[in-house]
Amino acid sequence: MAQSPPQKPDNHLSKQKGEVIALDKGRVPPQALDMEEAVLGAMLIDNAAIGEVIDILNAESFYKEAHKIIYGIIKELFSNSEPVDILTVGSALRKEGQLQAVGGDYYLVQLSQKVSSSAHSEYHARIIMQKYLQREMIHLAGDIINKAFDETSDVFELLDESEQSLFEVAHKNVTKNYESADNLIAEAIRRIEEVSKKEGLSGVPSGLMSVDQVTGGWQPSDLVVIAARPAMGKTAMVLSMARNMSVDHKIPVALFSLEMSSVQLITRLISGETNIESDKLRKGNLEPDEWQQLLTKVRKLEDAPLYIDDTPALSVFDLRAKCRRLVAQKGVKVIIVDYLQLMTAGTQAKQSGNREQEISTISRSLKSIAKEMNVPVLALAQLSRAVETRGGDKRPILSDLRESGAIEQDADIVSFIYRPEYYQIEEWPDGTPTDNQGELIIAKHRNGGTADVRLNFYGKLARFADLEQELGGGEALQFQSKMNDEDDAINDDYLPGPGKPGDDSVPF
Repeated sequence: MAQSPPQKPDNHLSKQKGEVIALDKGRVPPQALDMEEAVLGAMLIDNAAIGEVIDILNAESFYKEAHKIIYGIIKELFSNSEPVDILTVGSALRKEGQLQAVGGDYYLVQLSQKVSSSAHSEYHARIIMQKYLQREMIHLAGDIINKAFDETSDVFELLDESEQSLFEVAHKNVTKNYESADNLIAEAIRRIEEVSKKEGLSGVPSGLMSVDQVTGGWQPSDLVVIAARPAMGKTAMVLSMARNMSVDHKIPVALFSLEMSSVQLITRLISGETNIESDKLRKGNLEPDEWQQLLTKVRKLEDAPLYIDDTPALSVFDLRAKCRRLVAQKGVKVIIVDYLQLMTAGTQAKQSGNREQEISTISRSLKSIAKEMNVPVLALAQLSRAVETRGGDKRPILSDLRESGAIEQDADIVSFIYRPEYYQIEEWPDGTPTDNQGELIIAKHRNGGTADVRLNFYGKLARFADLEQELGGGEALQFQSKMNDEDDAINDDYLPGPGKPGDDSVPF
């Protein structure tokens, strides 16, 4: 009787996490069973070893299933401040019905005899963690391969998920140990000294000194929302800040524009840098001296570390992936999104049909990106029409944030741009004229105070700048305007009147 040919071994990666993976040439996942036995044995004979290991390993770090169970029981006893030894661990395993699954009392005794002391337990634990990370990368690679072969997978979502998974694996071995008060105080004093040398700036300077005095600069991991009605100058505000940060301070900035093209944004920046009206730049109606001015002053922008992405309807998945690459490759320190309501939360959120939930997802994702990248994220947002229907001076308030209260909840700073001139209000409450001026109203500041910061607004140049002001130390800050008399005056035809219901156009 003829024998059937031998079956070839199945060399594909297992889909079940935790299973032994069969690879070509009989390879098995990385493991260190002797180190696992040594660490568990040390924990059974000396509670000091538990303190050294508990912050490094979790149950999933162990390769052998029995070791995962035993470590989980030890960790539970330790967390409940109960004694940990062979007897207590054996009793707890018996209550859970897991004693025989791990090899019985005999196996626990064997583990305790593997080591004579708890010395080097931390070193052994780090080797176990390294093997675990290797296995995680193997499992992750297998999962990516399987999904990449699946024709129904969205390749861009898969790319984002893969990057996120690799990022999580890379940070699984990062642990936070306790620190004593004296070390923390020394570190706090060192940071205070550094801030004092930077004139009170602990974060990224916006270039608007009156704003930086309130915020201390944009802080890493903060979500800063700048909201306004159409035509208030949202884009002009962030462009002014992006220009100050990238040109004056050489700080790399990433600007994601979902509304305007990158060329339009650069044209606005050129207008502000050269003091040539943006309308002239669009039409190309330049005098010979203006051409010379353009070619000379634009060089500062050419050397600025400013990166603009004008992908329309950008999803939070794509944004996160792009930000990771920009932070890693270009050293970006500030991320700007213009504007929040034009983003999408992804396929699942769209299918739900609930716009408020989608905005909530986008808001949480922006805060998550700020924390993950450890950089400030400045997100523009649209205000509801309730501002226009309200009487009085029409100053925006927190409840005017459009479509979701989650924006107010997630943001560390919520600010509004307010220009009374837009509503034909000619004087501020103190009696001074409102011509060519606006306010940045800081309505929520999680780590500081609120304030109303008055600024100059040059509409033809799409630019905000500081007013002349007196600093706290009596030192005057003089803002030297480079604009000529014609630039100082904003044409009535250029300034739009109050927005009509349904008019969401954004000229600035």
